[in-house]
Amino acid sequence: MHWGPILSALRRNKVGAALIALQIAVTLAVLCNALFIIQQRTAQARRTSGVSDESDVFVISNRWVDASADLAGREQTDLAGLRSLPQVADATVSNDHPLGGPVMAQMLLLDPDKPRSGVPSMVYMVDDRGLDTLGLRLVAGRNFHPSEIIDRRGLGDKATNLPGVIITQAAAHRLQASGSVLGRTVLIVPDNTPAPIIGIVDELMSTPLAGNAPFSQNSMLLPYRWADAQIFYVVRARPGQLTAAMAAARSKLYAISLQRIVSGIQPLSDARRDAYRGDRGLAFIMEVVCGILLAITAFGIVGLTSYWIAQRRRQIGIRRALGATRGAILRHFQGENLLIAGAGVVIGVLLAIGANLWVLRSVALARLPLIYPLIGVVAMLLLGQLAVLWPALRASAVPPASAARSA
Repeated sequence: MHWGPILSALRRNKVGAALIALQIAVTLAVLCNALFIIQQRTAQARRTSGVSDESDVFVISNRWVDASADLAGREQTDLAGLRSLPQVADATVSNDHPLGGPVMAQMLLLDPDKPRSGVPSMVYMVDDRGLDTLGLRLVAGRNFHPSEIIDRRGLGDKATNLPGVIITQAAAHRLQASGSVLGRTVLIVPDNTPAPIIGIVDELMSTPLAGNAPFSQNSMLLPYRWADAQIFYVVRARPGQLTAAMAAARSKLYAISLQRIVSGIQPLSDARRDAYRGDRGLAFIMEVVCGILLAITAFGIVGLTSYWIAQRRRQIGIRRALGATRGAILRHFQGENLLIAGAGVVIGVLLAIGANLWVLRSVALARLPLIYPLIGVVAMLLLGQLAVLWPALRASAVPPASAARSA
C-alpha cells in the first residue's frame, strides 16, 4: 500500500477527515465509559445477598393495627403458627431483610478510644432461628441460644448488655485485618451497647442501596425479637412449595389475628428484581445509547466516504486506466479510513480517561480499567473498516473508461 497518495488525498479533505476522526473519538469515549457502567451495574445486580436458595425464601410485611398490645407475645404466636405449616421449613421475625430498603445502620468499635476506626454495618434483628431461615453459613463461632433472645420494642428500647453479636466476614476483616475477632467485645454505636462477637457468617448483604461500596457486605445480627408496629416475617419454604407456603402463611396469620395489615408477601427473587430495577434500567439505556452512537458513526463514515468517492470518480478512473487494480483502489480507501480512525481512537482514549477522571470527582465510580479503552479501540477500528467497505467496493468498481467520460 502506498501511503503517499493516501496522505495527499487526506490533506485535500481535511474537514471531512477531521469530522470523522472527531465522531470516532466522541463515540469511543462514550462507549468505553458506558461499557464500564453497564458491567458494574450488571455485576451489582448479580451480587449475592448471602441468603442461600433465595427462590425458597419469602418476606411478609406485617403492620399491627393496635401497636399498644403485647407485640412480642403476638409475634411468638405468629411464628409458632408459621412454623407449624407443612409447607414451611422455618421462620423468623426481623426489622428488615437483605433485599429490602435501607435498613438500620450502626457502627462496630473494637476500641472505644478510637471512634474513627468504627466499621459501619447494617443491623438485622433476628431470633435463634434467623440463621437457619436465611440459610446463612456460619464459618466461626456459634448461633444464638433461645435463652439469649431479647424482646425489643422500637429503637429507643435497647439492652444495656447483649449476650452476643454475629457479624459477617467482611465486617470482621474491617475491624481487624487478620479477621481474628471472635470472642472479642465490640461497642455498638450509637446504642453504646457492648457485646461479644460469638459468631461470624460468610456473607450477608447490607442493602442493595450500598451498591459496590466498601461496606456493602458489612452486616451484624443482634439477638432481638423486633416487636414494633411494622415488622417482617422472613419465611423459608420447603423446596418446590414456595407458592403454596405463601398462600398458607397469609391465611394462617389472619386466622391467628385480624388486628394486622399484611401489606405484602414477596419472594426474595421478586425483591431482588425490584431492588435492582434501576440498575438494569440504566444498563439498558446505556446499551441503547451505545448502539445509536455506533450506528450514527457508521453512517457518518459511509456518507462522507461515498461523497469523497463521487468527487474523485475521475481520479479513480485515471488510476484504473494506468493499471491500478480493483484491490489497490479498495486498499487505498481502507487505508485512508484506517489513518482517520487511528487518529480518532487516540483522541478518544484520552477523552475516555478524562471523562472517567471527571466522573470520579463527581460520583462514586471506580477508575476505568485499561481493558475498556482497548475494547473500544478495537471496536472503533473494526467499525471504521466495515463502514468504509461498501463505499470502497463501489470505488473499486469504477471502470477506467469513466476517466474519459468525465474529461
